[in-house]
Amino acid sequence: MMRCTLFWVAFAALFFTFVFSGPLWGQESERININTASAKELAELQNVGPKYAVRIIEHRQKYGPFKLTEEVMDVPGIGLRTFARIKDQKIL
Repeated sequence: MMRCTLFWVAFAALFFTFVFSGPLWGQESERININTASAKELAELQNVGPKYAVRIIEHRQKYGPFKLTEEVMDVPGIGLRTFARIKDQKIL
């Protein structure tokens, strides 16, 4: 009887720990806004690098903010394949 009670107490403690604090693994990091991110932040995205980060910022300065994430494909050198690789990462 005592073991059963200890089991449920331990189970409840672990349950509430994960429910209220969230899992410790697989937490998504903060997303990068392509309209406000610096070149350094953009360069940290996979398949972007410093060259494309500068192009994104130049495009943003020339044409204004991106209204849709897909508009990043208007940046020279970023086509459908590159966009497909980065869209599910951390960009808004």
